Amino acid sequence: MADTVKFELVSPERLLFSADVESVVVPGTEGDFGVLPGHARLISTVRPGVISIFQAGKVTDRIFVEGGFAEVTGTGCTVLAEHAVPVSDISRDQAQQAIQDAREDVEDAKDDEARKEAAKALEIAEARLQAVDVVVY
Repeated sequence: MADTVKFELVSPERLLFSADVESVVVPGTEGDFGVLPGHARLISTVRPGVISIFQAGKVTDRIFVEGGFAEVTGTGCTVLAEHAVPVSDISRDQAQQAIQDAREDVEDAKDDEARKEAAKALEIAEARLQAVDVVVY
């Protein structure tokens, strides 16, 4: 059995990350899950949050994703993300402003569909701010 996992992060536009890594932690809809070599096959939806990539026992990369899907095999993990950005590229001030704007959009929504879209934007904005403020690993 190999001692690494092939991890790929793909957005609709391009391949964002591809490397053999020690492990990766993905923000699944049902909770975060870690992927190590030999992991059981799994398909999961991904919620807004941070993908943490580990090398030599420490986090080497933190990437914020807005959502998507993950496929895990015994040798790799592929995340198809709606949108992704390195956490280091996120501005705390812009994240706070996005939360304020999204809250206003929720309050001003004229119908259920607009309210649902605004609530999703608020969820993403809050997760983005949490990504900047909280280092879990």
